[in-house]
Amino acid sequence: MKKWLMVIRAPFLPLSVVLAFLGTCIAWYYGAFHIGHALLAGFGLLLAHISVDVLNEYFDYRSGVDLKTQRTPFSGGSGALPQGLITPRQALWLGVGALIAIVPIGIYFIVDKGWELAPLLVVAAALIVLYTPYILKMGWPEWAPGMGMGSLPVLGAFFIQAGEYTLPAIIASIPSGILVHNLLLLNEFPDVEADKCANRRTLPIVAGKKKAALFYSAMTIIVYAWIIGGVIACQMPAFSLLGLLTLPLAVKAILGSMKYDDMSKLGPAIAANVMVVLITQLLMGIGYILARVVGG
Repeated sequence: MKKWLMVIRAPFLPLSVVLAFLGTCIAWYYGAFHIGHALLAGFGLLLAHISVDVLNEYFDYRSGVDLKTQRTPFSGGSGALPQGLITPRQALWLGVGALIAIVPIGIYFIVDKGWELAPLLVVAAALIVLYTPYILKMGWPEWAPGMGMGSLPVLGAFFIQAGEYTLPAIIASIPSGILVHNLLLLNEFPDVEADKCANRRTLPIVAGKKKAALFYSAMTIIVYAWIIGGVIACQMPAFSLLGLLTLPLAVKAILGSMKYDDMSKLGPAIAANVMVVLITQLLMGIGYILARVVGG
């Protein structure tokens, strides 16, 4: 069991739960909620997350990156394939199998809620399949997980409940996209040398670590500014400002990102960034619940 939990990167899967939770909370705030659909959508998102992680493990091993990377608790892969715990073929089948298992769930929701969900699911699936073998080699690849494992899951969870896309829901999904973008971005810093050997073009490689750290910092600040702006514009409830409570952790992550060549500083920054990504979205979701219950 341990080897399978390793290859699916189980410690990272709470992100899927938080994304599904936030999208469902936004829908509930606007009066749309179905517990069965919420759980099924969450399960589908979990499968998507497993698929992208396992396929990433497979392609990383095939490219040799896993054999050269500096592994940390938050980056560098699980180590399951280099250690021989599972075979590359097993990893490939697991990743593809998880992706295939999502199909009937997607079809059900398209039939039940409307064809408008189909483009979102197709784009998300394409990002899962193309991310490691192609998108990572195109320059600034971090936008792909930001969209595919950030904004789109929140919007998808909302649509599955509400049966439509709305401007407030789109606005509320943007912080998730930026946060997941930043999750990948900061995690790439320790992997720069290994990624270069695989001809990858992550932002720390293309722009350099200093500019990438500045970009990460700016994007982190934008998350909080976006939440404040959404509330001021009456597109998000005032209680969503609970997401600002992670600002001290964000400051720690920003300061640590500037020490990108010192793992004693970068390591804690990466850990703080993971907490920012998860807790900010969790608090936003709680904010939507409170806004529905007490008003605001």
